[in-house]
Amino acid sequence: MAGQDCLAANDWICGEYVRSRSQELTDATLQHLWITGVSVGMGLLVAFPLALIARRWRPAAGPVLGFTTILYTIPSLAMYSLLLPVFGVSASVVVTGLVLYSLTILVRNIVAGLESVPEDVREAARGMGYGPLRLLFGVELPLALPAVMAGLRIATVSAVSLTTVGAIVGYGGLGNLIYEGMNSLFKAQVLTASAICVAMAVAADVLLLGVQRLLTPWTRAGRRKAVA
Repeated sequence: MAGQDCLAANDWICGEYVRSRSQELTDATLQHLWITGVSVGMGLLVAFPLALIARRWRPAAGPVLGFTTILYTIPSLAMYSLLLPVFGVSASVVVTGLVLYSLTILVRNIVAGLESVPEDVREAARGMGYGPLRLLFGVELPLALPAVMAGLRIATVSAVSLTTVGAIVGYGGLGNLIYEGMNSLFKAQVLTASAICVAMAVAADVLLLGVQRLLTPWTRAGRRKAVA
């Protein structure tokens, strides 16, 4: 009875809403996770070669970084609207928009990470017979990982947030519930979906931070020495 009362009273916090709409919340959360994961993964695949071009070919650095920065300045509603004629009403609109938004963060962080590798380390690797590819994947990228992972964390948290705007085309994950709840003034739906979205962003950031620490154990050793 108390649970029904909170629905009838349209309370912000209502356990009955979570219980009765658990499947709807699960489906929206899974869609949100899928869109975010695919977008960030594709963004990383596109950003990596762009960052290499900007790093290796100096004349291209300005145009590449400038173009990705311009993309980031486009409002999300405008971005999705511009993509609608190309992809129609589909998840591709949201995924493509998030990929484009992630480029400015990922490209800049990958370039910054590669540029932070000491030149004497590169020379030592070349002296040991490392070719360009082996140098990149065996020396430069491992040392650039802290900067790359920092960019990946920012891009992921941003994607979790911007996915909600995809509700304008019906593919916003939890954003669908937030927008529906706002239109109908359904308080419990708005608060619950928003809270799950925030928890997802925090969990993703913590998870990626843990992955970063596992992949870069030397940074922890360096901090311990500094403290000692």
